[in-house]
Amino acid sequence: MKTQVIVLNGGSSSGKSGIVRCLQAVLPYPWLAFGTDTLVEAMPASMQASDGGIEFAPDGAVIVGPEFRTLEAAWIEGVAAMARAGARVIVDEVFLGGADSQRRWRKALGELRVLWVGVRCDGTVAAGREVARGDRVTGMAASQADVVHQGVAYDLEVDTTHTESMECARTIAASVE
Repeated sequence: MKTQVIVLNGGSSSGKSGIVRCLQAVLPYPWLAFGTDTLVEAMPASMQASDGGIEFAPDGAVIVGPEFRTLEAAWIEGVAAMARAGARVIVDEVFLGGADSQRRWRKALGELRVLWVGVRCDGTVAAGREVARGDRVTGMAASQADVVHQGVAYDLEVDTTHTESMECARTIAASVE
């Protein structure tokens, strides 16, 4: 069975989105890309102003509530359904819950062939990228750099601290069947 889903997990500003774009360019078939940012952007603005939604604290912490979890679960099932229907899917994720986050995805993806990829980046480097981007709460990159990988099992890891997105994408593509 060929790879149906590639899940990239890494902290904010670790370089996942750049890798996803490069993967779409180098992989031999069309791949759809979805990320946790896609989910957050699809939610109503009120979800960022309620205890049940998602909160981006001034220190970079991300707090999610039960309404967010309900919508996230539906979104994960939807991504899995697209892969079951024949779409090849790349997921750009931030496993804030480490191993628990991966368990939710594993359950939804079930029998699908998944390539689990850890995208690492030194927290200081990611924090510099965060400042340069200007669209993130300062502190997210540093606070997420290590915690998102705790207890998570990968088939492959790449490190964007000193490696460009295209090189990382080629490494990942070489593991796609």
